[in-house]
Amino acid sequence: MSTLTATAEAPRTAPTRPAYRVTGRRVLSSEWAKLWSLRSTWITLGLGLLFLVAFGLIAAARYRSMVGTPRMAPDFARSTAVSLSLFGTNFAQLALGVLGVLVTAGEYSTGLIRSTLAAVPRRLPVLWSKAAVFGLVALVVGTLGAFVAFQFGSGIVSGTPAAMGLTHAGVVRSLLGAGLYLGLVGVIGTALGALLRSVAGGISVLVAGLMLIPGLTALLPSSWQDDISPYLPSHAGQALFALTQDATTLSPLAGLLVLLGWTALALAGAAYRLVRTDA
Repeated sequence: MSTLTATAEAPRTAPTRPAYRVTGRRVLSSEWAKLWSLRSTWITLGLGLLFLVAFGLIAAARYRSMVGTPRMAPDFARSTAVSLSLFGTNFAQLALGVLGVLVTAGEYSTGLIRSTLAAVPRRLPVLWSKAAVFGLVALVVGTLGAFVAFQFGSGIVSGTPAAMGLTHAGVVRSLLGAGLYLGLVGVIGTALGALLRSVAGGISVLVAGLMLIPGLTALLPSSWQDDISPYLPSHAGQALFALTQDATTLSPLAGLLVLLGWTALALAGAAYRLVRTDA
C-alpha cells in the first residue's frame, strides 16, 4: 500500500525540450533553404545564365558573319573572343541584381521578415547570411556562364582575328572576373533590398546605378567624365573582366577595390537601417 502511495504521489516532471541556439551556420542554412524554396529563384537564375550565354553566342556569330566586310564597325572589328563571349554580362547583371533585391525586399513585402527577425533577434546575422548565400550563388552562376559562353563563342570565331583560347594571357582572369563581378552585383542587390525595403525601389536604384547613371555621364564635360566614369560600379566591374585596359579605365585590381567599396557602402547602409529601425 505504501509503495503504491509513494508512486502515486511522485511529482511529474515535464519532458525537457532541447535548447536551440542561434548560430551562424544555422542562419546560413535557413537562408539557403529559403532561397531555393522560391520558384522565382530558379526562373531568374536561369534567365541570368541564358542571357550571359545566349547574347555572347549571338555576338560571336554576328562577328563571324561580318568579319572582313566593310560593314563591320572599327570598334567591333577590334573585338576578341573574350569580349564577344562576355557581351551578355550587361544583361545577366540585371537578372542577378533583381533577384538579389527580391531576396531581401521580398520578405518585407510579404511580412515574413518579422518571423525571421524574431528567430534571429540580433538581426545583422540575417543580412550577412542573405548576402553571403546569394552572393555565392550569383558568383557560381556567373562564372559558369562566362566559361560556357567562352567555350562555345571561341569555337564560333575560330580562324578569325578574334580567336583566342583559355591559354592566352588574361583569358582565365577575365572570365573569373566576370563571375566575381556578377556575384558582387548580386550582393549589392541584396543590400539595396534590405536598405529600401521595397522591391520596386530597390530595382529602380539598381538599374539607375548600373545603367542609367553611366549613360548620363556622357552628357558631362570630357574632363569630368574621366574623373567620374571609371569609378561607377558598372565601369569598375568592366575593368575587372576586360582583357585589356587603356588610359581611361582602371586596372583590374583597382576596379575590384572600387567595386568592393560600393558593395561595402550598400551593406553598411542596409545594416544601419536594419539595426536602427523596426521591420
